[in-house]
Amino acid sequence: MTDESLTSSDATKDSSAPDAAAQSPVPTGHKVIQAYLRTLDASPGVYRMLDAQARVLYVGKARNLKARVSSYARPTGHTGRIMRMIDATASMMFLTTATETEALLLEQNLIKQLKPKYNVLLRDDKSFPNILVTKSHDYPMIKKHRGAKREKGAYYGPFASAGAVNRTLAQLQRVFQLRNCTDSMFETRTRPCLQYQIKRCTAPCVGYISKAEYAAQVGDAERYLSGKSTEIQEKLAAQMAEASEAMEFERAAALRDRIKAMTQVQTSQGINPRSVDEADIIALHLENGQACVQVFFIRAGQNWGNRDFYPRVGADVEAPEVLEAFIGQFYDGKEPPRQLILSHEIDNPDLMAAALSATLGRKVTLMVPQRGEKAELVEAAMRNARESLARKMAESATQAKLLRGVADAFGLDAPPERIEVYDNSHIQGAHAVGAMIVAGPEGMMKNQYRKFNIRGDNLTPGDDFGMMKEVLKRRFKRLLKEDPDRSKGTWPGLLLIDGGAGQVSAVRAIMDEMGVSDIPMVGVAKGIDRDLGKEEFHRTGQRPIALQRNDPVLYFIQRLRDEAHRFAIGTHRAKRSKAVSATPLDDVPGVGAARKRALLAHFGSAKAVGRANLADLKAVEGVSAALAQKVYDYFHDKG
Repeated sequence: MTDESLTSSDATKDSSAPDAAAQSPVPTGHKVIQAYLRTLDASPGVYRMLDAQARVLYVGKARNLKARVSSYARPTGHTGRIMRMIDATASMMFLTTATETEALLLEQNLIKQLKPKYNVLLRDDKSFPNILVTKSHDYPMIKKHRGAKREKGAYYGPFASAGAVNRTLAQLQRVFQLRNCTDSMFETRTRPCLQYQIKRCTAPCVGYISKAEYAAQVGDAERYLSGKSTEIQEKLAAQMAEASEAMEFERAAALRDRIKAMTQVQTSQGINPRSVDEADIIALHLENGQACVQVFFIRAGQNWGNRDFYPRVGADVEAPEVLEAFIGQFYDGKEPPRQLILSHEIDNPDLMAAALSATLGRKVTLMVPQRGEKAELVEAAMRNARESLARKMAESATQAKLLRGVADAFGLDAPPERIEVYDNSHIQGAHAVGAMIVAGPEGMMKNQYRKFNIRGDNLTPGDDFGMMKEVLKRRFKRLLKEDPDRSKGTWPGLLLIDGGAGQVSAVRAIMDEMGVSDIPMVGVAKGIDRDLGKEEFHRTGQRPIALQRNDPVLYFIQRLRDEAHRFAIGTHRAKRSKAVSATPLDDVPGVGAARKRALLAHFGSAKAVGRANLADLKAVEGVSAALAQKVYDYFHDKG
């Protein structure tokens, strides 16, 4: 990347005359874009189009920046979406790159960062789980893993979801009977656990299986995860026949059950490719300005689950643009497979293949099959995409009707685009947390949920009013800082508070204090009988109201309140659980999780660590002399 320039239409104005600048509108449109042409050459790069408030409208890449920008400088010949974007453009930014491939990678990275209004945008960007077979122990364990691959071991994946991993793990444990307990639990066992009793583990923790035999089980599991299931089945079948001939009927029955479990894994996968070893099958369905992309993960000749995505698109966007944007954003930060099998051609397949190959460090191919098994796999993915989008559109229509009902029930000017629901959880004031959940036109917006550790040192234990005040004050303080002009869609159209008139009054005082009293707010109380269905709704300066017991809006609000309560309780339990396992060692500088485990294993308790002399601390494996001195000083310099 060699050069970046930002030219704004404001740059030519006299900075000493702000009043004049404020009165004259900022020029926008194709003539503004045309003025940039004389500063551009034929270099590849990335361009950004910005509105009068310097918000990014669109990020694009170009093999030839001058040629691409000149296409926007024409007053006609554009789709409605592009015309609206051009009309709103007040300035542009350019970043030249060495190659077009580099421009593509940068473009997708910027789109994910900036989320421009007119780009196709992948909204769900979670990482995918893997199965990990650990290698740091004599008796490896098998477990689900998500995130950076720092732990020593063999990783298999990705899987489409945690559910797909959990189902596969459950079946693998039936077949290969590998342990899933932690190393600390393994070391402290004196008798087999329930997993052994239900034939899901061979109890290596108490020596019921030799290291060599267990290693053979691990090897079989890894061969299976590498796609050699037929080889494993043949091996188990031969062992079963040998056991039968030797009249070891119990062992033969166990082997039969393992073969049956392996067969169930394969038959439950739905799509079972015969000639595809490693690929992602990506199918797109567009309808009425909405899109669904279905991705099937094929690894080691097995279907490791599927996932649907709903990228943000416009009504006049074509399938090649949507699919290309999806692929670029989806694999930004993820490892692509060797092959992508697509439902539609994309505009720049060679460029995308080069970019993905550079990411993976080996060749990646893109193809759109017309016949054969691969075409059948794409058709199955297309069918899933059509059905998923139909369900989502039906749910969206129902959600829109419910939001209109909420607006009617509470006298709002328009259906709320964003409802925020707040709740607290604590036990007599201990481990207090606040929780916020968010709902909108597409249902629960789980990536917008937030939790708040209650910090108020001067709060009376159990002071729900005080806790809610703290949560709301922190929430609106952040909103005022990050989105003061309310342009990013992060401000609520309605607040729902778990509580009655007292809670509403306390929250209203905070909103008045912070200057956000224009946001509608409703308190949800259980009513005089505290009975489900008899909720009362409190608003500032108005009499409480109730909704009919069979009103869908009432059920909707109950679901929102219950979801907020569930999230608050879960957050509180996690905080309480963490506090229970906390020790003074957590506060010692330089003592991480591994050193903490080593010290506790050596001395038995944190109290014993605190009483230990310096020589004993230095004797702990993995604890250096400098760290031993730090630990000793921490416990002995407090007086």
